[in-house]
Amino acid sequence: MAKTDWKSEAKSLKKKVKKLKARVMGTEIGAATAAAPKAKKAKPVSPLAPKGGFPKLPLIAGVEFAAVEAGVRYQNRKDVMLVRLAPDTAVAGVFTTSSTRSGCVRDCQTKLAAKVPAGTGAAIIVNSGNSNAFTGKVGDQAVAAVTGSVAEALGIPASRVFSSSTGVIGEPLPYEKITARIPDLVAALREDAIEMAAHAMMTTDTFPKGAAATVQGDGGPIHIAGIAKGSGMIAPDMATMLVYIFTDAKIAPAALQKMLSRNVGATFNSITVDSDTSTSDTLLLAATGKSPAAPVTGAVAKAFESALRDVMRDLAHQVIRDGEGATKFVEIRVTGARDDADAARVAFAIANSPLVKTAIAGQDPNWGRIVAAIGKSGAEADRDRLTIRFGDILVAEKGWRNPKYREEDGAAYMLGEELVIAVDLGLGRAKRSVWTCDLTNRYIEINADYRS
Repeated sequence: MAKTDWKSEAKSLKKKVKKLKARVMGTEIGAATAAAPKAKKAKPVSPLAPKGGFPKLPLIAGVEFAAVEAGVRYQNRKDVMLVRLAPDTAVAGVFTTSSTRSGCVRDCQTKLAAKVPAGTGAAIIVNSGNSNAFTGKVGDQAVAAVTGSVAEALGIPASRVFSSSTGVIGEPLPYEKITARIPDLVAALREDAIEMAAHAMMTTDTFPKGAAATVQGDGGPIHIAGIAKGSGMIAPDMATMLVYIFTDAKIAPAALQKMLSRNVGATFNSITVDSDTSTSDTLLLAATGKSPAAPVTGAVAKAFESALRDVMRDLAHQVIRDGEGATKFVEIRVTGARDDADAARVAFAIANSPLVKTAIAGQDPNWGRIVAAIGKSGAEADRDRLTIRFGDILVAEKGWRNPKYREEDGAAYMLGEELVIAVDLGLGRAKRSVWTCDLTNRYIEINADYRS
């Protein structure tokens, strides 16, 4: 094919793809909207959302869920969820490292560090629409009021009620709207309402996120089920969103915490939408001990930790698939680095580059932007040793473009929804994979209108 032919064909394909995306993302208004101009347009679901919708998650013995409409910020939608945990449930957690973290985060950290009386239950309460972050003493009072009300309603110590808030920063939380609905939440608690709980904590999310796994223990199965919210303000620095994972495993709190902490790096700390770390990031892991299986030890412990890691990675990837305005799910795969720190520097430099992300959004195989990101990362790199690939396509090596690389091949590859950008630095054995998405006009629209 002549050079002018493939350029013309690529341009035509790009136009078709953009037109299809416009339809998927809801930017084209149909006849139904015209017929009812006053009706609020439904939020378009990310084209990268799991095709089967919210998965069927196993019931976790000792865990109950409920959700209600409290009108914290949103109207006509559930925005507060409650989880009741059985007595003696082990709870572990990791949180944002932000120095401006919310009152909820600080409260959870304090409570997790405290000694737990035997036989006490626990609870988690989450609201969307307001993050209760950077609200001073008023914010702390709101946390105390909400957790205290839950404690009184459930007959458990306030020190065992963990809260999270997500949404707008810097606005006082109208906590009276939440406390007024706590009796209704308690009355509605049931084992099979986890999907409803996932919906209630959504903000700019376009779909609820869930994942599960089952491990065969000694004496019976061990179940794991988790839910997450996250779409924007996603950057690695702990668990970059709100995540709640539940299991019926019999496992001590210290062991549970070690497993959680060990696996954050390769899961939630390996995703980025926009390089912005939230003030409210919280990941809580609760083990009720209600499985018929024996306590988790030995080979079962290894299998359980592997399954837990899979659930964490699945939820982390779903957050990227729901990145604000995302149309591409992208893995940045770095190998051959001198050490782990350099591998991470290069991976995140590429993943967070607006130039790389906008090129991906435009299906432009502009590998020069990847070269620039590697160079600015601060990691050790040698021009003549590194290689760059789009999937299986060798783009550049030995200090220059691969002589066999054809721009039309790169352009065709960029039309896909799931992409791999692979960089080998040729300097060592360290590696790191990071997952990100493209940066589209829709991201700007969402964030420009976020508070309106």
